Amino acid sequence: MKKILCLGLLILLAAAARAELKLPKVFADHMVLQRELDIPIWGWAEPREAVTIEFQDKRYRTRADKEGKWTLKLAPSAAGGPYELTVSTKGTSLVFRDVLVGDVWLLGGQSNMEWALKNTNHGEDSIKVADFPQIRLFEVGRNMSLSPMDDVPEATWSLCSPEAVANFSAIGYYFGKNIHRDLDVPVGLLDINWGGTVSEAWTSPDALLTHADFSEKVKNNQTNGPKDFSNPDDRKPNSWPTSLYFGMLEPVIPFAIKGALWYQGESNAGRAYQYREIFPLMIADWRKQWGQGDFPFLWVQLANYKQPKEKPEDSDWAELREAQTMALALPHTAQAVIIDRGEAGDIHPRDKWTVGERLALAAKKIAYGMDVVYSGPTYKSMTTEGDKIRISFDHLGSGLVVKDKYGYVKGFSVAGNDKVFHWVKGYQDGNDIILSIGEITNPVAVRYGWADNPDDLNVYNKEGLPANPFRTDDWQGITFGKK
Repeated sequence: MKKILCLGLLILLAAAARAELKLPKVFADHMVLQRELDIPIWGWAEPREAVTIEFQDKRYRTRADKEGKWTLKLAPSAAGGPYELTVSTKGTSLVFRDVLVGDVWLLGGQSNMEWALKNTNHGEDSIKVADFPQIRLFEVGRNMSLSPMDDVPEATWSLCSPEAVANFSAIGYYFGKNIHRDLDVPVGLLDINWGGTVSEAWTSPDALLTHADFSEKVKNNQTNGPKDFSNPDDRKPNSWPTSLYFGMLEPVIPFAIKGALWYQGESNAGRAYQYREIFPLMIADWRKQWGQGDFPFLWVQLANYKQPKEKPEDSDWAELREAQTMALALPHTAQAVIIDRGEAGDIHPRDKWTVGERLALAAKKIAYGMDVVYSGPTYKSMTTEGDKIRISFDHLGSGLVVKDKYGYVKGFSVAGNDKVFHWVKGYQDGNDIILSIGEITNPVAVRYGWADNPDDLNVYNKEGLPANPFRTDDWQGITFGKK
């Protein structure tokens, strides 16, 4: 009899827990809701229970389904606040205070996006003046899962202050500060990243099941993988495709956002040709899962890293940069080139201010339609003129600049049909670059900045943005076929 009573009590307690009015942690005091878009709100209540939301003098009603899940959308709103948002059922009322409406940006990727402001160049100076109450910081704690989750275990909203921002993403902070300053709107930053991770860990099974390199592993993980990652030996995200998508990202979808920032690729550099496929696959996947159409997706191209080489060589990092550039074929995308901001001995360049500023330029063009120069020179064409080669560019801005008092360029190499590259000399001719072929027979290919660390590149536009590394050949690279 006691066992029956205990079982009955447990059932009642479980039912009560399910019936409690609850929203995911992304809805909380101090949150920022996306302006000028429908605002999805969702949560849980007693099955079939009526749910009412009040916001900006408007009232919305819905009803939980048979499982207790409910969802609705608030009407688009202009930037402003602070407001209160009230969610209530017959017996319970939740009030979220100090709610702003502005622009919400997702910060995704690995350690360079995660890198804390306190660990950057002049970070302590930036922290001292980081008092921006209309910039709000949302941080998701590290978590892994191979199946859908209702919510993340750990996440908080906070106002941007010296105390809150010290351990926050430096790139995210500098980007958010720039957008808030120049557009005069509240900014919410969703910090959802994990150092050292691969892009497939952040991609849904729906997408990865369509890719031959991952479909079988995803199926196997879903069937035989760990259920709760309680074993420390299992807590290796790169071993489990989709684990961070479910564990950290999917629980905040479809919280309305303006766009996404992405800094990742180092951990995929050994499989750069594969990245040509899985990076745009991830972007398309996120857009599909959010249901917001082709929202702006901006990323950081890999910086220069490792020791410079005396002779031109193949490079997996150069191939990864090329794969990132190829993803620009997707609509509403841009990349911040930081080939001039890396450090040979440190995979984590400490200059995050420049990265945030260049991402903000890209956002102003792609997300806000402002008339700004947001890209450095990009390769346009190559023509042979006797013993010289002329290279022309797009995205010149106000004009080409070579940062050398004599106008001599660096970082260019040329190869003939033997596919052996040699450094070549060159100079600026208006908005073109002229390269001297020298003794190279039948030159057919040019490369610029094609190295792990092409540390002496000096081609920019007048706006100070560096030229994007490129190659004119399509010869098979060293990461071809690697999985």
